[in-house]
Amino acid sequence: MTDKSQQFASDNYSGICPEAWAAMEKANHGHDRAYGDDQWTERAAEYFRNLFETDCEVFFAFNGTAANSLALASLCQSYHSVICSETAHVETDECGAPEFFSNGSKLLTAPSVNGKLTPQSIREVALKRQDIHYPKPRVVTLTQATEVGTVYRPDELKAISATCKELGLNLHMDGARFTNACAFLGCSPAELTWKAGVDVLCFGGTKNGMAVGEAILFFNRQLAEDFDYRCKQAGQLASKMRFLSAPWVGLLEDGAWLRHGRHANHCAQLLAALVSDLPGVELMFPVEANGVFLQMPEAAIEALRAKGWRFYTFIGSGGARFMCSWDTEEERVRELAADIRSIITA
Repeated sequence: MTDKSQQFASDNYSGICPEAWAAMEKANHGHDRAYGDDQWTERAAEYFRNLFETDCEVFFAFNGTAANSLALASLCQSYHSVICSETAHVETDECGAPEFFSNGSKLLTAPSVNGKLTPQSIREVALKRQDIHYPKPRVVTLTQATEVGTVYRPDELKAISATCKELGLNLHMDGARFTNACAFLGCSPAELTWKAGVDVLCFGGTKNGMAVGEAILFFNRQLAEDFDYRCKQAGQLASKMRFLSAPWVGLLEDGAWLRHGRHANHCAQLLAALVSDLPGVELMFPVEANGVFLQMPEAAIEALRAKGWRFYTFIGSGGARFMCSWDTEEERVRELAADIRSIITA
């Protein structure tokens, strides 16, 4: 059965935003060159360079798993290791793709605080062993916003970057919800990436109104050598590339990317505010992006599902995740909050 009502299980449930849809429609008139040698791909890359205030290398992939995995593979050899949070998407949700595409680079998990790595946790993992029998640390990857909806501040990123430079590590950012981090902090994309020491960003479009497509931005252009070949080999070179890149033009040309991020964040803040006073309901993490993590009685979770609500509960007993999207309607947020309230106070 298809449920057309807005749900909160994932921001992947949402449709395509009008700006991305319109750009794809415009790109669908006439013929254009294939494999990225087209005007739309060139325009999208230039929009990214203007947005980030730097001459970065820009590539496009179909999804986040490919973007993250290929980016990480380009930063290390098979005998190297990648330091990540124990909650990182590359560790828990990418089916070993980073190891596969790097021909075996090992992921080393570090403890995190509210989903965020710290210089200390990175240092402990990187310096744990330095003998030839252990995979040599070469990359740190962090997620912005994190998997639990928290956001790294520029000073936190700079401190991590300084630690990386000290230890000879590259810094990669999984930006599946990078837009939401920018919207929350009011910082420029440059301030949250290369100005803070990030070498490579995987900028997510799917969760912000696109059908498919992620952008990989190399701020250190030397690290991008032969990345186009890597994408081709991995099946990520779209023959009709303009349909991956045109939606980015739609999102970036007039700031729609940030408007959508702000709206999703606003809806998450609204949900949190509407249930914050309920007994037995607690926020598991600060609400800083478009996700709300609630600790509730198991009976309440089951009762909420019985009312037809869809949400994820992969974060431990009594934990529930509610994600807001670019198109989430405030009235639907209020309906969800009202059902939570009626269940808890029954």
